[in-house]
Amino acid sequence: MEKAKINAGQLFVLIFLFEMGSALLLSLGIEAKQDAWMAVMAGMFGSLLLFWMYYRLYLFYPDMLPTSYMQDIIGPFLGKIAAYLYILVFMYNAARVLRDFGEMLVIFAYNETPLFIINALLLLLVVYITHKGIEVIARTGEILFVVLYVLAVTGSILILVSGLINLDHLKPVLEGGIGRILKTAGTETLYVPFGEAVVFFMILPYVNRPDKIKPAALSALVLSGINLSITMAVNVAVLGVDLTERSQFPLLNTIQAIQVAEFLERLDVFFMIALIVGGFIKISIYFYAAVIGASDLFRVKEISRLVFPLGLVVLFLSMVIASGYAEHIREGLHFVPLYIHLPFHVILPALLLTGAALKKRHSVNKRN
Repeated sequence: MEKAKINAGQLFVLIFLFEMGSALLLSLGIEAKQDAWMAVMAGMFGSLLLFWMYYRLYLFYPDMLPTSYMQDIIGPFLGKIAAYLYILVFMYNAARVLRDFGEMLVIFAYNETPLFIINALLLLLVVYITHKGIEVIARTGEILFVVLYVLAVTGSILILVSGLINLDHLKPVLEGGIGRILKTAGTETLYVPFGEAVVFFMILPYVNRPDKIKPAALSALVLSGINLSITMAVNVAVLGVDLTERSQFPLLNTIQAIQVAEFLERLDVFFMIALIVGGFIKISIYFYAAVIGASDLFRVKEISRLVFPLGLVVLFLSMVIASGYAEHIREGLHFVPLYIHLPFHVILPALLLTGAALKKRHSVNKRN
């Protein structure tokens, strides 16, 4: 493990920014139509149970990375396979988020710039901050947290002043019943973005006050859930269900609609900064988890030796995972939840927690 520590406040900031991350780009829970905001809240409540599972795993092995204690729980062979798969998943997810933000920048701001160049520049910053370590990532997150909230409050005020919100777009409430909301939460919002917090079981051993982890993490999940729920409610209230569903980046379309006093308009470029802040932290956390996991699994003492090679792999992945943005989104909706999110966010952690509990009980009985 890297000899570094972060405090609970920094963990809160990292989880919050990570959860906001690429989720601000997406039409979260739109399968629930005008009740999308409820589907986001339902997914958030489900994620509290998932994070409790990750936290319980951490309590069994507070001084070890998951890539090590997986081998202790299910044996060296299966444990190494599981650890290797998690490293691949973290790298794949980093590439997906990188592709999300590269596509956004190309579509909205840099139409003539190749996607590869945008992704390479973004990843260069990620590689640099990962090379500096978790403490630098955390301190950077604290600064960017302030920037994000200033822009969020400013945007909310401008949307209200512009008179864009039409509450009729949010009616009728519960038109599809509670079943549609729960189905959307169980197949989408539980996993993206909230279930993605599984990556933080790689970060928890670096927190200097273990007793502060649970309140910091759970409050970050709740706050991010409330923010994302409000964001989806505003998107639907401004754009309507149909336009929100068809939009590639609904929040930016909402911001584009702002017009105050006939001169304050086209503010989407400024608010892209807020989106990039979350995306930068999210990619950095995924990439850092992959690097320290690979370092631990393959016994590489200097993580700096892995940063640049793995960075090139993530950059390459971000370009080849899909031939276009439409395919990229389709893959994220149909392939990723079933083959990545369900097994690695839910099934494997549940099996590991069960195995850890049985192993501890066996060792206690043996001593007695």
